[in-house]
Amino acid sequence: MAVSAFDHPLLSGLFGDEEVAALLGFDAELAAMLRFEIALAASEAEAGVIPQEAANAITKALAGFKPDMAALRNGVARDGVAVPELIWQMRGMIGAPHADRLHFGATSQDAIDTALVLRLRPVLEVLERRLYELVERFEGLNKRFGRNPLMGRTRMQAAIDISAGDRIRSWREPLVRHKARLEALRPALLAVQFGGAAGTLDKLGGKGNAVRAALAQRLGLADVPQWQSQRDRIADFASFLSLLTGSLGKFGQDIALMAQSGGEIALSGGGGSSAMPHKQNPVAAEILITLARFNATQLSGMHHALVHEQERSGSSWSLEWLILPQMIVAASSALRLATELTGRIDRLGA
Repeated sequence: MAVSAFDHPLLSGLFGDEEVAALLGFDAELAAMLRFEIALAASEAEAGVIPQEAANAITKALAGFKPDMAALRNGVARDGVAVPELIWQMRGMIGAPHADRLHFGATSQDAIDTALVLRLRPVLEVLERRLYELVERFEGLNKRFGRNPLMGRTRMQAAIDISAGDRIRSWREPLVRHKARLEALRPALLAVQFGGAAGTLDKLGGKGNAVRAALAQRLGLADVPQWQSQRDRIADFASFLSLLTGSLGKFGQDIALMAQSGGEIALSGGGGSSAMPHKQNPVAAEILITLARFNATQLSGMHHALVHEQERSGSSWSLEWLILPQMIVAASSALRLATELTGRIDRLGA
C-alpha cells in the first residue's frame, strides 16, 4: 500500500514524476552522503587535520560501500537520523588505524543537509529545463492562436472582447519571472552545510574555515558559514515551488473553464468517463489546480519548519523531510503536465 499519491502504483500516473523522484530517492541520498564524507576527508587531509593516508583509506573503502539496510532502518528508528549507524558501518569497512578519521569534526546534520543540497542541484536543472520548454510552448500557442478573438471575463462574468494572446500572456509572463527567481535563489540554496556539533567547528581548531572552503570547492557548492538552524534558504525554495505551481494552477483553471463553455477551446486527448462516453474531461488541467492547492497548503508547514530551537531542532528539521520532497515532485509534475497540456490545444479562441 502506498501512503503518498506521488508514488502510488496508480495515482503516480497523475501526480508522480519518475525523473525527479529518482534524484531525491535513497540511492541518490546515499551517494551524496558518501561524496560528502570522501570530500571532507580529502579537505581535512589538505589542511593537515587528518593524515593523507587516512583520507586515502576512506576514499578507497567507501568506493564500493553498500549499507546493511535492515541495520540502517533500525538505526534511524533509534537515533532519529541515518548517519550514526551509517558512520558505524563505514568505519567497519575502513578498519584500523584510520576508521576514526572518518566524519572527523562533522555532525549528522552536516552530512544530511549537504546531501540534500547536492541532490537539489540536478533538480533545479530539471525545473529550469522544463520552465524554458513551457515558456516556448506558450510562445508557440501565441503564434498560432494569439490573434483569435476571445471573451474577456472578470469575476467569471463576460466583460469585453480580448484576444487569445492576451490570455496566453497571463500564463506566460509569470513563468518568465519564475525563471529569474530560480536563477536568483540558486547561489544561496546550493551552499555547503558544515558546522560540527554546535556549528562552531570546535574540533578543527583554527582550521575550520579552511576545511569548509575546501569542502565546498570539492563539492561545487557555495562556501558559507553554517546554517543548520537557519532554514530560510530551504523555505525560500519551498516558496518558489508554491509560486510556480500556483501559476500553473491558474493556467489549468483557465483551460478547465474554457473547456466548460465549449466554444472557446478545442482539446484533444481528454480523459474518458465510465458513465458518459461522449465526454472528454480536462484531467491535466484539473490536476494542475490540485497541485497548486497542495503546494500552497504544504508551504505553511515549511514555514513552521523555520522555527528551530537553539542550535539544532529535531522536530522542525524532520518536518522538512516529510514536506519538501512532495512539494518538489508536485512542482516538477505540474511542469510536465502543463507542457503536455499545451500540446493538446487544437484551437484557442473563436
